[in-house]
Amino acid sequence: MRHGGIFKFMLILMGISFLLDWYVYHGLKTLVTDKSTLTKNIVLWGYLLISIIVTLLLFTVTSGSVSTRGMSPRDMWILSIFLGLLVTKVVFVQVLFIGDISRLIIGAVNLLRDKPGVEGYIPGRRKFVSTTALALAAVPFGSFLYAIFKGKYDYKVHRQTLYFEDLPEAFDGFTITQLSDIHSGSFDNADAVAKGIKLANDQKSDLFVFTGDLVNNGAWEIEPYIHLFSQLKAPYGQFSILGNHDYGDYIEWNSRQEKAANLDKLKTHHKDLGYRLLLDENVELTKDGQKIVLIGVQNWGRGFIQVGDLDKALKGVEHNDFKVLLSHDPTHWEDVIRYHPSNIHITLSGHTHGAQFGVETDSVRWSPVKYRYLDWAGLASQNNRYLYVNRGFGFLAFSGRLGIWPEITVITLKKKLA
Repeated sequence: MRHGGIFKFMLILMGISFLLDWYVYHGLKTLVTDKSTLTKNIVLWGYLLISIIVTLLLFTVTSGSVSTRGMSPRDMWILSIFLGLLVTKVVFVQVLFIGDISRLIIGAVNLLRDKPGVEGYIPGRRKFVSTTALALAAVPFGSFLYAIFKGKYDYKVHRQTLYFEDLPEAFDGFTITQLSDIHSGSFDNADAVAKGIKLANDQKSDLFVFTGDLVNNGAWEIEPYIHLFSQLKAPYGQFSILGNHDYGDYIEWNSRQEKAANLDKLKTHHKDLGYRLLLDENVELTKDGQKIVLIGVQNWGRGFIQVGDLDKALKGVEHNDFKVLLSHDPTHWEDVIRYHPSNIHITLSGHTHGAQFGVETDSVRWSPVKYRYLDWAGLASQNNRYLYVNRGFGFLAFSGRLGIWPEITVITLKKKLA
């Protein structure tokens, strides 16, 4: 969606928010009917004041969304608070609406029977309905607060063991720690980030890989965190690739030269972090005279920038080599990799963030991102080829996570007995 489209969309949301405010106001008015005038004013006008201020702040954020810096952590906070209030209002209004429908039905019956009640044909809204609406609306409101203040830094380690008949014996038990989608321009708590990095280091894996989106827009965003992410070390090295956000496509630049210089600087920062950036290339990892091949491509995604060249990245790789591919967008695996003539054993991706919202239990696995991506989190396989989609270390736009927590992935390669 272009910047103009985003602006129009946000204006529509703001308009919807103001309409909901009218309904919510009357629901709250029922709740405080028997309260003092001071209490009524504090509740009713306080609510309207908070809602109007948040909406106006969002307007300033939206109108400046095409700046050369993109959204700041403060901007994301404003957007997140607005969304939290919006969802809360929707829940509150839905309960009131159900109550109002029943009032209208009763009113219609009374009218047909010509038997008005004390309040007329349509009974007044009951305080119980408004109380129920408030109680139910408190659930999403509290959830959003948790997502914003705690959830976005509630790092989880996901472990996956994969078995292959053709894995070289020397690599039986070889471990890979994967991070993806750091989005350093969104961070607002360096201490929390440091804890996540320590947790990743504590896995003591043989290899560390990062699968794209180091920044939201500009190379400057990672600079305050270089000293933290450079602490990630593994015996067989640290390797990285670029994601769609790393190319600076989502903000305006003064010139093509400025944009190109930003990408060059970002590539330098990968080196500063101690990561070897793989740009459509491969590297052999050797152990006890045996090898596996690590391959990294630039971004290739359905509906996103497509500059990755898998065939170029595979140059010099033999057909029977054991291959681990780093490719940011899982649609690359869906559209190209799983059908490629070269057998790529496992592809590590990210990109989706799991929408930063959803439900994952033993029996239920849902996120709105499933309607956009076939493979949006965790493991997928076809024809003995595996894809693992990391849920992301950071966050973007919505300054929070709920149900889909930030992820540190540990992949263990095992030799499958014939």
